[in-house]
Amino acid sequence: MRSKRRILGAVLGGLCLLGAMGGVWFHGILQRYRAAVEALRVQDVDLATVPDGAYVGSQDAVLVAAEVRVTVADGAIRRIEILRHENGRGKPAEAVLDRVIAAQSLRVDAVSGATSSSKVLLKAVENALRGAREGL
Repeated sequence: MRSKRRILGAVLGGLCLLGAMGGVWFHGILQRYRAAVEALRVQDVDLATVPDGAYVGSQDAVLVAAEVRVTVADGAIRRIEILRHENGRGKPAEAVLDRVIAAQSLRVDAVSGATSSSKVLLKAVENALRGAREGL
């Protein structure tokens, strides 16, 4: 009976240790994610300088990542397609892209409750438009 208790104690102790190690690991990822989102600075792009075409841009912020295809014609954003959006609970942020098209600007409000995903999507659009201007 004593040996079963020792074994059970050792197993439970090992599980607690693994749980603590996992918590430390996840905390590190969470810190990197927060820092990556905080560092994102979305800047508007002069659409008059973007040639007509479809351009792909992406952005990765550890726990949230996005890839979009932006179609530009006659100096205006005509369409934004989401090619990839790893977002946790940030799917509502995808509505920010409709705001971009309506405003023809990246200076739009983030979706409440999905601010990080909104910023990542906006930065992916910016990266697509900047890549288009630079001929990438």
